[in-house]
Amino acid sequence: MLLYGLNYAPETVGIGKFSGDMATWLAARGHQVRVITAPPYFPQWRAQGNRYRHKHSEGVSVWRCPLWVPRQPTGLTRLLHLASFALSSLPVLLAHRRWRPDVVLTVAPAFFCAPGALLLGRLCGGRTRTWLHIQDFELDAAFELGMLKGKLLRRLAEGWERGTLAGFDRVSTISGAMRRRVVAKGVADHRAVLLPNWVDLDAIQPQGEERRAANPYRRELGIGAEAMVLLYSGSMNRKQGLDLLVEVIQQLADLPHLVWLLAGEGPNKAELAAAMAGLPQVRFLGLQPLERLNDWLNLADVHLLPQRAAAADLVLPSKLLGILASGRPVVASSGATTELGQMAEQAGLRVEPGDGAGFAAAIRRLVKDPPLRQQRGQAARQLVEQRFGQEAVLQQLERELHR
Repeated sequence: MLLYGLNYAPETVGIGKFSGDMATWLAARGHQVRVITAPPYFPQWRAQGNRYRHKHSEGVSVWRCPLWVPRQPTGLTRLLHLASFALSSLPVLLAHRRWRPDVVLTVAPAFFCAPGALLLGRLCGGRTRTWLHIQDFELDAAFELGMLKGKLLRRLAEGWERGTLAGFDRVSTISGAMRRRVVAKGVADHRAVLLPNWVDLDAIQPQGEERRAANPYRRELGIGAEAMVLLYSGSMNRKQGLDLLVEVIQQLADLPHLVWLLAGEGPNKAELAAAMAGLPQVRFLGLQPLERLNDWLNLADVHLLPQRAAAADLVLPSKLLGILASGRPVVASSGATTELGQMAEQAGLRVEPGDGAGFAAAIRRLVKDPPLRQQRGQAARQLVEQRFGQEAVLQQLERELHR
């Protein structure tokens, strides 16, 4: 199998982590796996070793192709960023015609890579199948969030997207709502596959009260036993709607035992930090090491997952699965009919997007009701065990690859 996409390990969050896990898992099962990807750059938006490279790692041959990374991503610069990788990687991609992979699996974003994958499939002949896996509807999100504008431009983009989707033998995505959107875009139902993201249920496990008190992060950050931690961890860009938290933190200023931890990287981090300057008990941190993820996620008493309404059905945040596995409740902003909203109602509390007062009220309710926190946290763990275990999801992928 040839895996072709923008993000890959050692990126520890988002699509890069899942693509890395997928490739190494398949290689460990005896499959020949090659990867064409960009240098690590996400979520810092700074490329490391931005040049052509080839390396063999964990049973996988990995080709890195350079790309342009904007310092402040906008609608236009994001498109140029995606296009730069599609162009730089095209010669490396087409050189794999001689290898004739059984499957070319392209991960979107970047959708700009899809035409090259289809071209390689045709050059290799009928033996090679093409598969597009959609982690994020990047074109829809760009228009819904106002990064791209114009009815004519949107009609042209959607027409190109529909034509491209029609060329793939399989199109998969990570949630039921996103799969329905794929079918609505013209993909035949039998070619549309649900392939959710996953979580390592052994690596992330709930910690009881005794271990919570001894969590090393509490000592390192100087957080007392009586303090309650509200945690956001992940990418910091417009899609997350993190500006809502400024209002939320102000509304909960009467609860001095709350500690707000906002950890991650992204183009909007500096802007967010400036907006929260002077707010008590707010701390900004960088991404935490993957090997400490279990302690990090268990540090939270309540996880925070704000999201803009326009992105509700366009992406299911990958960070959600780690939150669920930690057995801690979440407050999420999403519509009642979205997949995120339905999961949040089981694993915590759901609020309508943009409702700062409602988000603050939901946090207040969980903070003041320990039995509710415990019940929703237990439900979170049960939910992820039933649907999102790594082994079960990747075995499903392998079965579909054999088909």
